Amino acid sequence: MTKEIWLNLPAKDVDASLAFFTAIGFTPKNEQSAAGERGCFQAGKTVVMLFPNNTLKHFNGGLEVNDTSKTAQMMISFDAESKEEIDELAEKVKKAGGHVFAEPAEIQGWMYGFAFADLDGHRWNGLYMDFSKMK
Repeated sequence: MTKEIWLNLPAKDVDASLAFFTAIGFTPKNEQSAAGERGCFQAGKTVVMLFPNNTLKHFNGGLEVNDTSKTAQMMISFDAESKEEIDELAEKVKKAGGHVFAEPAEIQGWMYGFAFADLDGHRWNGLYMDFSKMK
């Protein structure tokens, strides 16, 4: 069955986007990256591929890449080991040029998280979940 899931995202500047994700703590996969043509990093067990907008448009049968300043097609969520990790990641996102649009906060009494937009406007959500407090 499936060994890996690859998430393909458009990037206005592949190299800058790859540098952003590396700065916030994701692991680049240099063997699958080619300067300006594609970037790749590991997010847990998921591989995230970054492609120039026109390349992704071609892969999608000519469909336009959405304008992330006007629309949000999806939110990519990931888990963290602790509340402290969430706080640290939010600071890294700000320092690397991302936009934190939901500051770290308690959610429903058992989750702690924040949300941000990367350099290309893709929406991400980091969560620490304490299932022992889930009601």
